[in-house]
Amino acid sequence: MFLSRSDRHEFRLYRRNRRRRRLTLFLLVVLALYVAAAWHHGPAPAARHQHATIPPTTSPSTHPRPASKPRTAAAGTALSWTGFHGIALPVSAQDGPRHTRGGLAWGFSDTRRGALLAAVNIAVRTAAQWGPAIYQPTIRNQVTGPDASALLRADASDYAALRAATRVRAGQPAGRGYAAETAYRYDAWTGTTAAVDIVTTGPGAGSTAVLAVTRIRLTWQRGDWRVIAPPGGNWASSATTTASLTGYTTFPGER
Repeated sequence: MFLSRSDRHEFRLYRRNRRRRRLTLFLLVVLALYVAAAWHHGPAPAARHQHATIPPTTSPSTHPRPASKPRTAAAGTALSWTGFHGIALPVSAQDGPRHTRGGLAWGFSDTRRGALLAAVNIAVRTAAQWGPAIYQPTIRNQVTGPDASALLRADASDYAALRAATRVRAGQPAGRGYAAETAYRYDAWTGTTAAVDIVTTGPGAGSTAVLAVTRIRLTWQRGDWRVIAPPGGNWASSATTTASLTGYTTFPGER
């Protein structure tokens, strides 16, 4: 079948808009992972981060530790915020991360808030968008579970696609983050394992906002929290949307 010039033009617009919709869906999934607030404007920082090795912890242990006593205060209190490629990540002098170098972050307390901060700070760094200098050592050293290798392979593929779309040099970040950390909820806590639901506000169609919920599971290994890779190495399998913050604890606005 032959198309007229106007029909060909409409077909090209359809294909372009379809690609944009796919990219929007991809970014929304990424937003569900990023669990952080946009606060800088302008280009993402240059890829000045060098490859950093997360050293072994100073207190390795292969034995289960006793469950920590539940904290009575809200886990989101007494936080400060640090910039990361256009987004803000929560940190705590008491609960971590205690070490940040080369764009990486590690060293969290064995508490409920330590698990919360680890979920945010580790999961966000598994995103392909930041480049292999960040997502590779993060996944290799701070992500565990049977699907960790699949997550690493997916990131390599996603980063190649992002590079092609943004035309950045190899190793450079392929963009910046846009999201607003909104609330959290502990789904499970045993002292050696945790599951945290993070609510992130991100831009939807038009001027609407989308509340995306990502469940991040963690386990305590070798003296620090490790994120358990999502099923199939795909964070979309752990993400959904919600229309209400009922049942969640909102983060304080300490930015």
